[in-house]
Amino acid sequence: MSGTRGTASGRGRLSTMVRSWPTLLITALLLALAIPAGLLIAPALTGPARSTAQPAQTPAWQLVPERLSVPQGIDPLSNAAPVPVPADVAARLDPVLKTDSGGSFTGVVQDAATGKVLYDREGAANRIPASNMKLLTAVAALRGIGPEERFSTRVVAEPAAAATPGAAAATRSVVLVGGGDVLLGAGESAEDKVLGHAGLHTLAKRTVDALGKGGFKGQVQVLVDDSLFTGPALNPAWSADDVAAGETAPLFPLALNSARFGPADTTAPRPQDSAIAAGEAFAAGLKAAGAAAGLTVAPAVVRLDGKPTADAKVLAEVQSATVSQQVDLMLQTSDNYLAETLGRMTAVAGGQPATYESAQTAVLGQLSGLGIPTEGMVAADVSGLALANQVSARQFSEVVRAITNGKDTRLRAALAGFPVAGLTGTLGDRYVDESTAEGAGLVRAKTGTLNTVIALSGYVVDADGRLLVFSFIGNGLRPGAEGNKPALDAAATALAGCGCS
Repeated sequence: MSGTRGTASGRGRLSTMVRSWPTLLITALLLALAIPAGLLIAPALTGPARSTAQPAQTPAWQLVPERLSVPQGIDPLSNAAPVPVPADVAARLDPVLKTDSGGSFTGVVQDAATGKVLYDREGAANRIPASNMKLLTAVAALRGIGPEERFSTRVVAEPAAAATPGAAAATRSVVLVGGGDVLLGAGESAEDKVLGHAGLHTLAKRTVDALGKGGFKGQVQVLVDDSLFTGPALNPAWSADDVAAGETAPLFPLALNSARFGPADTTAPRPQDSAIAAGEAFAAGLKAAGAAAGLTVAPAVVRLDGKPTADAKVLAEVQSATVSQQVDLMLQTSDNYLAETLGRMTAVAGGQPATYESAQTAVLGQLSGLGIPTEGMVAADVSGLALANQVSARQFSEVVRAITNGKDTRLRAALAGFPVAGLTGTLGDRYVDESTAEGAGLVRAKTGTLNTVIALSGYVVDADGRLLVFSFIGNGLRPGAEGNKPALDAAATALAGCGCS
């Protein structure tokens, strides 16, 4: 069948697919409001004593349901939707899934509900996956930490007797304790945002209030505790050129703007010590907020040697956006620093040290716990920068299937994070030419690009209303692999328009 056949119906089905229970509630309420005005005002005008007529029955379609169904997964959008015929899927994909020069593509397409493989081009072969690796990290974080969990950034005060050695008697030490939030903002907390949800200026004002209630006036020395993350701050599997280019940076358990100098700065350079940079922003907020309260701030921010004492008092705290919101941001923007942080925090949630090695082990462990085969899989990092990563297209398609249809419903939280073709995230500027425009708004997938690597893994509803999951990976490509994006986009678009039954 032609692609045109599936465009309008596919978009309609997609909107149905992503409808959540709040949308259902709003719809039901709007329908209830559609009751003819006469039915609504008649009782008020006549009163019960003036009318013995039975009240008009509200049509069933206008009634607010007693129980609202909560989506437990994405199933076939119609029970009658046919499963595509593999030969027809191959006839659509093979002509477009070609490299521009050298290298090769592997690929797998599965029916999301049944798991039936509809297309397999060397799908079991290991490949360098680039940022598709973040799909594994997303699943691990949602499962290992929990979608509604938040990370706390705290300020604690040492008892006066434990003040900084050599400090004047009127100086108190306050310790900024990193708890895994690398999306801190320098200003006020912005609770309607993910980046900057917790603001250091808000934390500073709360700290000043707490010190004031204790009657303290004098100088404050800011110390930074970044001991939650241990081991090397940089993964040796990363290229020094990638670090210099700002693809990532030394990892610490607190950072401003995901280790960027500004919230809108998505290019190099990055701060090389995000913990001290966060401490300096907090100290600046403390200075501004504390002036009227008789507080001054020591000019230098110092890294704490060790941890705060057990009896250090918590003065103030701010909390991050939820893990599910952070996962969405990571997938939408393909943020390497955030991905590595979520990997380490997954290790922490499992009682392991927050090293890069533990992050890799934790991610693979969570996949195994889901029943996803990890044989042959190699995780050299959890963001996809490392060329030593090895994952097959079949393993990625199973991960996407677990998100859309698996038994662990915590993974549904990742659905909104997949970039939408032609609209959001790393797919926002793609699917704009004639060969792929039909997939715009329909294809939802995680991208991945390195110099000779390109990948696309996600899900799409075909023209018959069947949900398909897919993964396409190109390796050994001509340097500057971006020239192969049109092939991947054309393949996903072919699935969107597929009436392959």
